[in-house]
Amino acid sequence: MPVPAINLYPPFNILRLSHVDYGVTDLAASRAFYADTLGLQITHEDATRITFRAMEERGHHCISLVKSDTADVRALAFKLFDTPDLDKAEAYFKDRGLPTEWVERPHMDRVLRTQDPWGIPLEFYVRMDRLPTIHQHYKLYKGVKPLRIDHFNMFSADVDASVAFYNDIGFRVTEYTEDDESGKIWAAWMHRKGGVHDVAFTNGLGPRLHHTAFWVPTPLNIIDLLDLMSTTGYVDNIERGPGRHGISNAFFLYVRDPDGHRIEIYCSDYQTVDPDLEPIRWSLTDPQRQTLWGAPAPRSWFEEGSLFKGVTPRKSALKAQPIIAP
Repeated sequence: MPVPAINLYPPFNILRLSHVDYGVTDLAASRAFYADTLGLQITHEDATRITFRAMEERGHHCISLVKSDTADVRALAFKLFDTPDLDKAEAYFKDRGLPTEWVERPHMDRVLRTQDPWGIPLEFYVRMDRLPTIHQHYKLYKGVKPLRIDHFNMFSADVDASVAFYNDIGFRVTEYTEDDESGKIWAAWMHRKGGVHDVAFTNGLGPRLHHTAFWVPTPLNIIDLLDLMSTTGYVDNIERGPGRHGISNAFFLYVRDPDGHRIEIYCSDYQTVDPDLEPIRWSLTDPQRQTLWGAPAPRSWFEEGSLFKGVTPRKSALKAQPIIAP
């Protein structure tokens, strides 16, 4: 199936990804990981919930952790351009028979909660509490010095269908992996904000969240994080990397939080602002698409992911496999 033509005039205007809500089983352990190890800044904390922002962000939070009996994902959230877009989004999802509701969220104005056709919980908003700038408060920088949330990557049981739906609401494909034998898309990277991606979809048992990624200043910050994790009890939480992706050209590291939620630390991809950029195609059999250089990805990276709360994933019909480390 070919990549669909870009939809330059979507039914509502998504500005960028915004934040993720995780259910975590041990709030103290998660706090130590995200604040003390990764270096995110705490913006709210009580007995059941902690929120964080990264150093360049002025919105109240990019991650919300909620104490839970199970580790899961409660919502992927996106900021819209202006208030009328909220009502347009509600109409769009209602027209497609998908559930919509207006929900109350701390530190936020109107929030529309809905889902995509496969059950991924989505939330849209325009206004979040603004906080003072801290990007020049260098005494606060620690851990990997995270600057901003960058993207979500999801497992999908039908990547072609996922690409078609998210293309319809304005996401643009920058790069994709195609199975040469079937002609189907095995993975795709799609953006709104002018980077390589705000969302990505990878073939597999889905829907599940593969990872949330954070942008950091330089590859050296990633090396510093590896030194820190290896000497503070987190060496087993290092899953893959460091290395450089062929797709996106990004320098990367993948780590797991105490509940197993996967976090990518990421820098040095490229700008994709022009709306007429042609998507870059990669063959599934090209080993440099996933790793331009570095060790091949382990099996866990292809098979493990975080469940969305209340959503039962299904198997993909596409059985093609990339190269997996022995």
